Amino acid sequence: MKFSPSLFDVNNLNFERHGNLVLKGATFQILPGEYCAIIGPNGGGKTTLIRLLLGLEKPTSGEIKLFGTSQKRFRDWNRIGYVPQRSALVDGSFPATVREVVGMGRYARRGIFGFESSEDKSAIVEAMELMGVADLSDRLIGNLSGGQRQRVMIARALASNPDVLIVDEPNTGIDVESQHRFYELLRTLNRTKKLSILFITHDIGVIAEDITRVLFVNQTLLVSQNPAEVVRCDEMSRLYGTPAHVVCHNH
Repeated sequence: MKFSPSLFDVNNLNFERHGNLVLKGATFQILPGEYCAIIGPNGGGKTTLIRLLLGLEKPTSGEIKLFGTSQKRFRDWNRIGYVPQRSALVDGSFPATVREVVGMGRYARRGIFGFESSEDKSAIVEAMELMGVADLSDRLIGNLSGGQRQRVMIARALASNPDVLIVDEPNTGIDVESQHRFYELLRTLNRTKKLSILFITHDIGVIAEDITRVLFVNQTLLVSQNPAEVVRCDEMSRLYGTPAHVVCHNH
């Protein structure tokens, strides 16, 4: 049987900024095929954790391994698709088409100045079709709705054919209907493409549905294997440090 290393293996990760503790003693693994949510209060360190995993911030101490390799030696960044916070909030005057934006997702493989190969072209088309934006190929990204831009940004991340997709605050600037469609897209990618997904959210309701693991970040880290347990009122009160009431709508 072939052994598949963890996508992320984090051990006793600590991070300080200007002498202030941001993240303390984080230890966890993300396994292939997982559908994982990161939740926690504003300022708790959620985005910082993602930036540490991506090498955009350097830890004060601790160890990060990506696909079984120390982060210091890791080079296959195309295996990780990343959609940053507020990426869908594009300036209306930005002079790039949907096709050009999605094509940027191939830069990690060929470099910015490399020629676009037939493999690149196929991957770009497949990513646009997967996210339902192929018919918008020639439209300027700034002329699209928030939900459409969001799908384009995910298509850009998927164009590199990653093993894991990381999305930071996908609901920012998106209407409720687009939010529901977005989460359904994530579920489909996880189920049918076997794509591992790690996303930050403030939407507590989504974590009890198909999520396999929850990382609760509030300077320290709590890893939950049973997301439904986190949604209990007593747990949410303990995690957020304030009385919380969770109302479940069964529909």
